[in-house]
Amino acid sequence: MDFTFYLQFLTVKYFMDKKRDVLNVDIVNLYISPGHNYFGHHGKPADKHEIIDCDLIEIEAGKGVIGDRFFDFKENYKGQVTFFEQETFEQLARDLKIKGKTTAAFRRNIITQGIDLNTLIGREFEVQGVLFLGIEEAKPCYWMNESFGPGAEEALKGKGGLRAKALTSGTIRRQK
Repeated sequence: MDFTFYLQFLTVKYFMDKKRDVLNVDIVNLYISPGHNYFGHHGKPADKHEIIDCDLIEIEAGKGVIGDRFFDFKENYKGQVTFFEQETFEQLARDLKIKGKTTAAFRRNIITQGIDLNTLIGREFEVQGVLFLGIEEAKPCYWMNESFGPGAEEALKGKGGLRAKALTSGTIRRQK
């Protein structure tokens, strides 16, 4: 057997055997922000870069969301694309009695409904034909108390969202 053919066969078999989740979730909101308001601002005031509510976002494999502040941030970056649960936002707003805020306050790219994002850590998953690898929780920091409201950082521990790598390129569209 030709060695090159054999390697290609093994590669194809590996990807066919590898378990991947195709998610059937609602995409509630999509956001990009061209600049950092909080990242890198420890000990300084937050910046005022807008967060843009989008009907669709373009994902580029290995780089993230085109137009976002973390696009092509650094090689193999763990947070190329970030996800957050609509259900967590609603619960947090109720618990902290916060009104007038939206999911934009969390500065995550993709707001989902109908999936526990923590179950995707360490797993490949597909959303609207785009393949991602769930890396870790998007851990909340003290800036959440400023962007959303007092007590948000503590309340979000374990529910801060998901940091993921983009494994393929494609378009994600808002569904609601």
